[in-house]
Amino acid sequence: MAAEIRFGVGGMTCANCSSRVERVLKRQPGVTEAVVNLATETAIVHYDQASIPELLGVVRDAGYVPQEAHLALGIGGMTCANCSARVERVLGRLPGVIEATVNLATEQAQVRYLPAMLTPDAIAAAVRGAGYEPRLEAEAAPGIPDDSLGRDLRLGLAFTLPLLILAMGPMLWMPLGHWLDARLGWRGQGLLQMLLAAPVLFWAGRRFLRHGWAELRSLSPGMSSLVMLGGGAAFGYSTLALLAPGSFPPGTAHFYFEATAVIVTLILLGKWLEGRAKGRTSAAIRRLVALRPLTARVIRAGLEQDLPLEAVSLGDRVIVRPGERVATDGEVESGESWVDESMLTGEPLPVARKPGDRLVGGTLNQTGVLQFRATSLGADTVLAQIIRMVEEAQGSKPPIQALADRIAAVFVPLVMAAALLTFIAWLAFGPEPALHYAFVTAVSVLVVACPCAMGLATPTAILVGTGRAAELGLLFRSGPALERLAGIDTLVFDKTGTLTRGRPEVTEIIALDGDREGLLGLAAALERHSQHPLA
Repeated sequence: MAAEIRFGVGGMTCANCSSRVERVLKRQPGVTEAVVNLATETAIVHYDQASIPELLGVVRDAGYVPQEAHLALGIGGMTCANCSARVERVLGRLPGVIEATVNLATEQAQVRYLPAMLTPDAIAAAVRGAGYEPRLEAEAAPGIPDDSLGRDLRLGLAFTLPLLILAMGPMLWMPLGHWLDARLGWRGQGLLQMLLAAPVLFWAGRRFLRHGWAELRSLSPGMSSLVMLGGGAAFGYSTLALLAPGSFPPGTAHFYFEATAVIVTLILLGKWLEGRAKGRTSAAIRRLVALRPLTARVIRAGLEQDLPLEAVSLGDRVIVRPGERVATDGEVESGESWVDESMLTGEPLPVARKPGDRLVGGTLNQTGVLQFRATSLGADTVLAQIIRMVEEAQGSKPPIQALADRIAAVFVPLVMAAALLTFIAWLAFGPEPALHYAFVTAVSVLVVACPCAMGLATPTAILVGTGRAAELGLLFRSGPALERLAGIDTLVFDKTGTLTRGRPEVTEIIALDGDREGLLGLAAALERHSQHPLA
């Protein structure tokens, strides 16, 4: 069955252009029909097997611009590598999506799509339909730990610690067991344990229950499914043992409420620590964002006005005074000054700026007043491109992560099958009480065999590596570049500031006549009124 795509084509100026685009599209293997409309600048292609990137590539090679868009989408609720793989599959199946990559560590999806076929709201709706919470870029706060996660962790710890003492304490200190037996009895202890475990599983762990059910319903089980099945099985078994102990074989009516609480609390702790790590590594991006001033001093109708940066237009005349950061990219029209551009170049010394020179938004004006004309705004500025490059590098996938994601996608179903086989084997061949051993071993398989380490190790390493590098002034254009760095044997540096402290210092003063104090006095007199950076 033939598929259809629609995309905009820029750069066409006449009927010959549209005919040429039609011809190059029709020549592609798998294309059954192609119609290009010059008036609407739109191409409609019917194809059997051709890929969208290939079709866009041939249009680009022909000298025209296929219209595509990029969306950075925050995604909440992902708990394991299988979650990110599932979201990727959902996004990849949307008509009009060129490429979709989902990073579990940054909780963000990078989507290339055809705006003629798809909108950001439709992409967000698909993510929401898969059981996760989409956040558009403006709403997302990458790297900031989830407050609700911290609250749930505190709740889990508050109930789990006394539950552990109640359930495991008698094994470590026999008098405690005798005291509990005398005061509460076997059933009373079980009831108290259930009351302590229930808030942990059903409130603190509600995210795992909700996402686990969504995963099972869509036949794509993940870590939440394992937590839900393992913790739920332990809680259900223990509750049944408490309410109807006579229905169990002799010696098998045991309580495992503490296992339920510990499973949920430990995984919440891991997610909280992971969020803290992401918060620290994303601080570099937040520091870059902080370089952008919130307002600009613009000349309108002959008057200087302080306006929000969003109100600045291309061609506006902007004033920047000493000690202020340059509001946006521009070209100096009047004034002379020294500007600290170390955030861009890494060079420690300020550079002289005069009429005709370019200014970069976020750099620091030091000595004189400059008037410049705004030439780039918003996402087109150099600083915005640097921020976007770092974010994309943190979210990109090196080859080793793609392999880990493929393994994780089939890992969870295999774990569930292994848990079922373990239960059957221990029930059939295990020692008495067989049901007790079968249950404990099956739940152990579900809980222990979580693919989180495999799915999180690589993206977290990229996140930490690129974030720490950005703090030190090193920017990676992609995740694969970071992986290839492990195999290099020669490193070439283009300037000494990369290797040194990055600022000049006077290390020694030598006077030919031996009069150091006289030499210092002459130097001070010469530099007294100088504004040169080395003065």
